[in-house]
Amino acid sequence: MGKTVTAIMVVANQKGGVGKTTTVLNLALLLSQQGSRVLLVDLDPQASLTAALGLDSYRLDRSSFSLLMYPEMTLTRIMRTISSTLALVPGSVDLAAAAIKMVQEQYPLNRLRGVLRQSRFTFDYVLVDTPPGLNVLTVAALIAADSVIVPAQCSHDAIQGVRALQDVIARIRSAMGNPDLKLRGVLPTFFDPEAVYARKVLEELHALLPGQVFDTPIPYDVMVADAPHMGKAVVDYAPESLGAKAYRRLAEAIGSAKD
Repeated sequence: MGKTVTAIMVVANQKGGVGKTTTVLNLALLLSQQGSRVLLVDLDPQASLTAALGLDSYRLDRSSFSLLMYPEMTLTRIMRTISSTLALVPGSVDLAAAAIKMVQEQYPLNRLRGVLRQSRFTFDYVLVDTPPGLNVLTVAALIAADSVIVPAQCSHDAIQGVRALQDVIARIRSAMGNPDLKLRGVLPTFFDPEAVYARKVLEELHALLPGQVFDTPIPYDVMVADAPHMGKAVVDYAPESLGAKAYRRLAEAIGSAKD
């Protein structure tokens, strides 16, 4: 393929349990299955993405922690090949310590940006999974990114979480060295079309962000919840499920937008 990185996308929300890791994993697998080269970066101390791809975060010599802490560290020393079109920079529990150290010792927050943008490996997409909350790890990811995908659970406090992230994006554009950062889209998750409140939340999201809400809400689907317990992504575990079909439409939308 021989392409350089054309899209560095961060998946983030201040709330936990909204489907960030599930979205990163399924989207990456689908894009890679379409033939795109995808690099995953796990910045969550829980390392759920790393575990989902079969790696033990407690037995790693190097992880994304190393990229943030050591300026001499390169992607080639950390990346793990998952398939011919998919690679991972794994996460580890050490990231919790990194978050504290970066604040206390005023580490540069643009180190990840430099690694991803200067290395320019032959990837079409970089997808970054972030921890819950808008902490320093999420900020470092947003400084590195071209765009942000915001999974928003269709619940009463969805709007609040989206607005909080909007404020952070504006701050990073104006004062933190990434003026071109854009909102790629809000992704409604856990959507139940039979629930009045879920439909209302979806309407409110469209009203707040016209044209910036993906027309591919991820439904409330037990298969999506079951898949991680089987060690798989839902697109592999239950490819004909409603959740898998929704993620397939999302991947198609993102792929067609790049073209």
